Amino acid sequence: MVDVTLTQQTVVLRPTGPVEPVDRRVLGLAAVGIGGFGLAAIYQLSGDRHLGIPCLLHATTGLDCPLCGSTRMAAALLQGDLNAAWHFNPVVLVLGPLIGVAVGYQLLAWGLERARLVKLPRLRMSPRAVDWFVKALVVLLVVYGVARNLN
Repeated sequence: MVDVTLTQQTVVLRPTGPVEPVDRRVLGLAAVGIGGFGLAAIYQLSGDRHLGIPCLLHATTGLDCPLCGSTRMAAALLQGDLNAAWHFNPVVLVLGPLIGVAVGYQLLAWGLERARLVKLPRLRMSPRAVDWFVKALVVLLVVYGVARNLN
């Protein structure tokens, strides 16, 4: 069974005491998300030059990796074109906001507690749950990577 729990089940107004730091994985995911949208903005603003990071797999083999199209997808989202974003990379379009909401909640909970305003419950995953989710994500991305190159 996968164990996902909250560290505290109650909301505490004006908390005191030490503040639990944010997990490094959460900070890493936040940095990747912010960097991705930053790269998408550069891609969008570069006009016809379309500055971005080329995919090594695509450059060497001509095959699309599971993340190919993510920069163009994010650039389309910045323009409000959900249809184009879906066609560039539907898997990242679905997973990105889900991960973004979880990361955003963790950062919000930490920030509110650090400001001593309110202590919200924090999401916690057991090592077994993290392992299961990482394996499931890898399988999903591999299957998607193979499937998108069959056409």
